[in-house]
Amino acid sequence: MRKFITVLKFELKEYLGNKTFMVLTAILAILGVALLFLPRFVDMSGMTGVTVVGGGSAETETAPEEEQELFLYLDKAGVVQADILEQIFPEVNWQTAADEAEIRTAVEAQEAKAGFVVTAPAEYEYYVFNKTMSDQNTARFDQAMKVFYRMDYCAKSGWNLEEITAMYDVPVTVTENVLNKDTESNYWYSYFLIILVFMLIVYYGQMIAVSVTNEKSNRAIEVLVTSTSPNSLLFGKVIAGAIAGVFQMGVLLGAVLIAYQVNREQWGGMLDRILHIPGDVLLAFAFFGLGGYLFYAFLYGAMGALVSKTEDISKSVSGLMVVIMAVYFFSLLQLTNIDGSVIKILSFLPISSYSTMFARIAMGTVAAWEIIVSFLILVVSIGAAGIVGAKIYRMGTLRYGNPIKITTALKSLKKNS
Repeated sequence: MRKFITVLKFELKEYLGNKTFMVLTAILAILGVALLFLPRFVDMSGMTGVTVVGGGSAETETAPEEEQELFLYLDKAGVVQADILEQIFPEVNWQTAADEAEIRTAVEAQEAKAGFVVTAPAEYEYYVFNKTMSDQNTARFDQAMKVFYRMDYCAKSGWNLEEITAMYDVPVTVTENVLNKDTESNYWYSYFLIILVFMLIVYYGQMIAVSVTNEKSNRAIEVLVTSTSPNSLLFGKVIAGAIAGVFQMGVLLGAVLIAYQVNREQWGGMLDRILHIPGDVLLAFAFFGLGGYLFYAFLYGAMGALVSKTEDISKSVSGLMVVIMAVYFFSLLQLTNIDGSVIKILSFLPISSYSTMFARIAMGTVAAWEIIVSFLILVVSIGAAGIVGAKIYRMGTLRYGNPIKITTALKSLKKNS
């Protein structure tokens, strides 16, 4: 144990004493906090819908008229009602055009954002210079055209449009009582946390593998194995790397979450689905995320022990990376079916429970025994990965020079057990 603590302290000093590591952590945390404090100092009402007034309080604000986009229209059918267009497009400055050529010229010169030519009571042409993926102009103009058609039809038939509209568009009041989880609202922060733990595993796992290989590449391992045991070396390196990774990610995540809570009103709650995370979900993320991170950290350490040169690490960890990527994408795809049998199975497997179990806790229905059993399986798997990794590391210290295939290492372990 004393040798392990010595290695752990030394490796932690290497990480936490590294100026680049600490400065990068501080810069990223400050940058994240600064971005979330922006609405207090910069008018972002166009995005957030609120503007800072006085002592940092927020109030809704509409876009000034001079910032409104220019839309042109030509009414050949004689059905367009300008006031209806202004209601459906409140952020748009509508102007009539003399002919289609004027609309085309204005749009091509980007003087007008878009143009519409109404050719019949239920037909129109749409002009736009570049149509974006988020373009909703035609969908909204469709609504306007339907209103125009109903108004024109009722006027010709002598019907009362207001009475007909009141009958068809009767307001319905609904009161939602979500007795367990609101899957739709909880989807995005679950998505965000899965991406976060994936980045944690991949980025810091690679660092751990490099750390394990370093001594073998410069032959310092010959001195180290005479003063301490391979078990102490591997466990010390892996756990030190895990602590450093959790420290850096914890500082960044904590700074961002706290900064958002302080400025939540200024953001108008628009980031709630990502950064307003309930305490029980954060707790589950801490346990399962950290557990999964340690599990893969030991596997990365074992992969690093198979090679003697840092340039060979990418080949060594390629198989493990395939597993991590497959689990990552499959977990994200299964978030839309959180109570399905597939994600339930994944939530008990150590290779995937780090993401799927806390997602089930956030979005679905999970029994207490399921959480306990899943976490116990993960803890046992972490221990097993550590033991296997230590044995591979011990083998690697005796047989370094050429990379060792994982299949060869496993066969040797099985033969010696």
